[in-house]
Amino acid sequence: MSTWPLWEVFVRAGRGLSHVHVGSLLAPDADMAVRNARDLYTRRGEGVSIWVVPADAMTTSDPDEKDAFFESPEGKNFRHAVYYTASEGVPHL
Repeated sequence: MSTWPLWEVFVRAGRGLSHVHVGSLLAPDADMAVRNARDLYTRRGEGVSIWVVPADAMTTSDPDEKDAFFESPEGKNFRHAVYYTASEGVPHL
């Protein structure tokens, strides 16, 4: 018995926003995956765009190695926003 491939679904909530991963589904091909994703993840009008990606085409980092993988290089903390302090009087920071 064969099973349909797994697809990862990304939805963009509005113009100018990024696509966000919303879930996964099984479908026989990309067209059916988009149709099923529309029915499953945007039935209340949440999105303006849907992407589906075959799960086996994605490469991810290993969650067990997250500390070493995302650790800041020694002496380069200035690359992160938390290194800097917000200036007083500057709104929306």
